Amino acid sequence: MPQFSRNGASFSYLDEGEGDPILLIHGFASNKNVNWEYPGWVDVLVKDGRRVIAIDNRGHGDSHKYHDPADYGAPVMADDALALLDHLQIDQADFMGYSMGTRISAFCALKQPERVRSLVFGGMGYGVVTGVGNPEPIIEALLADRLSDVSDRTGRAFRAFAEQTGSDRRALAACMKSTRKPILEEDVARIAAPTLIAVGTKDEVAGDPHALAALMPHATVLEIPNRDHMVAVGDKVFKQGVLEFLEQFS
Repeated sequence: MPQFSRNGASFSYLDEGEGDPILLIHGFASNKNVNWEYPGWVDVLVKDGRRVIAIDNRGHGDSHKYHDPADYGAPVMADDALALLDHLQIDQADFMGYSMGTRISAFCALKQPERVRSLVFGGMGYGVVTGVGNPEPIIEALLADRLSDVSDRTGRAFRAFAEQTGSDRRALAACMKSTRKPILEEDVARIAAPTLIAVGTKDEVAGDPHALAALMPHATVLEIPNRDHMVAVGDKVFKQGVLEFLEQFS
């Protein structure tokens, strides 16, 4: 996979297809392959005539692993994503994030709105504003000596996922420890790009997608039937909804 350098650190990305560019930003503890390639998103979007770009966020995948929480946070990772567009000399793109990637995409839209043609907020509703709960059980689970030492259900799920993806658990813990800068309701209201908010109807992590859409001037909601936070990402309803949403800008 190609890489680019930012502030002395290396970041991995994929760049496939031709046409209007779309930048994909994955969720916490995932990576560009697990979030986008394996569920078929890259193939679907390339076949739709798009240039598909996906970044490994810092601390994830094949990108640089920082172990200091001060090196993380959605605003910092938004700067990484925008730097990738600079590297590729892309002035404007559609953005699609999932979970943590949605928060990162939102900060991209706030930092450089002229570069964001449209947005897909996957796996995150009003949780963009409120956050997604207590991070401590996840941090403890990531740093535990063994998975068998973890009793918290959510913590076990994230620890198992981190092991499955071969992630650097110290880097993920540092990412989770970082100060999670809130996005205020009035900031969300400033995001003017057309936005599709796609959330599974059984997603207990995302928060209410309709409450988030109500804050935004040009947002619509796509409910992904009978899917939770982990499964919704690859759902065919999600894919078809995104293709129909993007078609209006082509």
